[in-house]
Amino acid sequence: MTTTVGSPDTNSAPSAPRAHCIADSAGGLTFDVTGAGQPGATLVLRRQGGGSRDVLLPLTPAAEGLLRAVLPSTVELPEGVWDAHLRFGEGAERRLEPGVRDLRALVDREPGPDADGVAVRIPHPDRAGELVVRSWLRRPHAETGTIGFDADAVTVRGRLYGTALGEEPAVEARKRGRGNRVHRVPVTAEGDGGDFTFTLPYAPLADGLDAKEWLWDLWLLTGAGAAEVRLARILDDVPMKQVVFVYPGTRVGPGVVRPYYTGVNDLSVRVDAPRG
Repeated sequence: MTTTVGSPDTNSAPSAPRAHCIADSAGGLTFDVTGAGQPGATLVLRRQGGGSRDVLLPLTPAAEGLLRAVLPSTVELPEGVWDAHLRFGEGAERRLEPGVRDLRALVDREPGPDADGVAVRIPHPDRAGELVVRSWLRRPHAETGTIGFDADAVTVRGRLYGTALGEEPAVEARKRGRGNRVHRVPVTAEGDGGDFTFTLPYAPLADGLDAKEWLWDLWLLTGAGAAEVRLARILDDVPMKQVVFVYPGTRVGPGVVRPYYTGVNDLSVRVDAPRG
């Protein structure tokens, strides 16, 4: 979750370049880099898998031994994982290590009612311990909130941003892979602020299980002929929900059913054949 300690210690910079990150509530990021060794460097964000231009952020002196770069919320960062590099002029680059990450502004973040969607950037270490920035850009966006469990169903509360619920909204569970199976349940609007709730029974998702697992992706249908929005949870400081939010499994018919968050924090449901 969020790492919050005092200001970076600029008098004892580590040998490897390290970036301390501060997030603001609008979606901007500030990078304070220690261990750069020389002025004139540039912080480079490069999207994994390509497909987007590098984002170049000039570093300027902020204190002795400290260089600062700012990624404003107004600069669009396409969705994906961005590696953070330190570039010296036209020379070689070095990967940046993460330092202190002050992400308090992201906790329980709530975009304004006029937002056309949401843009989220969460800096965090990757598996190798190097700094990356995970970016989401959802227009519109359906944010999941409280999830409740009964013996045979799951109830999800959420909020819609960037569009409104129309007539007869619904949630569809769409099975991945062959078969094109879909199960639809009604959505109840709560007030006029975009809040909604739905209950998804487990039995139709497990019926006829003929593999080790089935995976169902959840989509909010905002109304007849209107937007279809993937359900996700991204408005906080947790970059990888599936290791933090682990939900109970329920034995239903031939399988064990449990909701889960995918690697990009979209909400899905899995049905596993019992082991043994």
